Amino acid sequence: MLVLSRQRDESIIIGDNIVITIVDIRGDKVRLGIEAPSEIPVHRREVYEAIQRENLRASRPDPKDTTGLGGQKPP
Repeated sequence: MLVLSRQRDESIIIGDNIVITIVDIRGDKVRLGIEAPSEIPVHRREVYEAIQRENLRASRPDPKDTTGLGGQKPP
């Protein structure tokens, strides 16, 4: 992990097209501004993990949802 020190209104550039700017610092909280192309998703970690869990859940069919598939009739 790269660890950098930045002050308010200073930025970090990732690649050629992602800019992270320190917008505000209040106590133990830091506000970040993130500029990235619209095709690059940007999420807080907890939101990203929730999306991944939901995608995994959605990719596993519930057996009751597959009733009738493959030419079989429900009992």
